[in-house]
Amino acid sequence: MTAANDQPPCRHVLGMRVDATTYDDATRRILAWAAAGAGGHVCAANVHMVMESRRRPDLAAAVAGARLVTPDGMPLVHMLRRLGVAGQPRVYGPDLTLAVLAAAAAQDIPIALYGGRPETLEILQRVYPERFPGLRIVYAESPPFRPATPAEDATTVAAIAASGARILLVGLGCPKQELWAAAHSPRLPCVILAVGAAFDFHAGTVRQAPPWMQRLALEWLYRLWREPRRLFWRYAWHNPRFAVLAAWQLLRHRRTDGS
Repeated sequence: MTAANDQPPCRHVLGMRVDATTYDDATRRILAWAAAGAGGHVCAANVHMVMESRRRPDLAAAVAGARLVTPDGMPLVHMLRRLGVAGQPRVYGPDLTLAVLAAAAAQDIPIALYGGRPETLEILQRVYPERFPGLRIVYAESPPFRPATPAEDATTVAAIAASGARILLVGLGCPKQELWAAAHSPRLPCVILAVGAAFDFHAGTVRQAPPWMQRLALEWLYRLWREPRRLFWRYAWHNPRFAVLAAWQLLRHRRTDGS
């Protein structure tokens, strides 16, 4: 898993590819692509993404076309382990973002930010360079919540390309950010990371689950407690169905393996 130009091993969880990678491996790959101006996009996969991909062909295609799909959620980590990837760690999007920023600062690779609220981006443009001295943020944009017009989109693409950014962090929420990344990666000379809630976490505008809840795969419960109105139906609908379908996949896997 050390060669940045080779595809890492993977497993398919309910039909969606998830790559067997680590923070170090993913960071090396992303920085190598960025240095080469190779483009492409990276997704951090969780239960919500898996289940949404099952009902949305556009999202399934966006994830399938990613250069790297990391196991962001602990349920996916457990699935990869049970599907034969011994010792697979979690590669959590917000933490991977920090690892990439640290490497980008050390290698003088310019980055750009797209998404989040204006006040969040203002905070990030201050705290990221403070945390990673030498980091160059050459572009930042908080787009409107409505879809961009073709003219606005063309202006954004031209501005990002002209900025010289080689890594673009996109925080628009799933599935919007994955669809945006897949649609725009062929048009931009930078690696696009779909970072989910990383902007809010790093800016301190949204609190993360305690580490012990993350380790026990209970982060969803913490987020549901914090944002019940927004997240109740997502978790009430997706999590039970994922548990049943994942158990069925593992049962079929054991039967196929003869174990």
